[in-house]
Amino acid sequence: MAMSWEKQQLIADGFEPTYVDLEWYDGPRKGVALVDGVPHSYEGREYDRRDEADVYAVWPASGAAVAMEREQWAIFIRYQLSDPRGDEHPGLGGIDARYDELDLLLATHRQAPEGARRLVGEVRFDDGDDRYRFDGVDHWFRWRPVG
Repeated sequence: MAMSWEKQQLIADGFEPTYVDLEWYDGPRKGVALVDGVPHSYEGREYDRRDEADVYAVWPASGAAVAMEREQWAIFIRYQLSDPRGDEHPGLGGIDARYDELDLLLATHRQAPEGARRLVGEVRFDDGDDRYRFDGVDHWFRWRPVG
């Protein structure tokens, strides 16, 4: 079981919140999180054996993209709360028209641009009761340059 931390301790240790999870496979793979206090999109790239952590491509997310990501995240959360088994996950397509529209509008924003920074992302979990929340998720990142 992963250790959980109080939010004040996470902040004191230099961790920043994650707003949106888009992909998860043995840890966060793609989403939106703060990097140096600014919203960034991130995408997991590789595992760095030297740091024993994941390396991510990170790039600034525009205000419009963050607003759309958070709107889509809220749609996902509403479905999670009404159908926790995930039988009608809006990401399957054809379930929620606005969710599908946002997928199309966000497609280009979710692609790592040339020159995206490569950072090691260390993950910790907060001590909240729920994994998914309207204001984000239960994991936080501390970012550092690739060793």
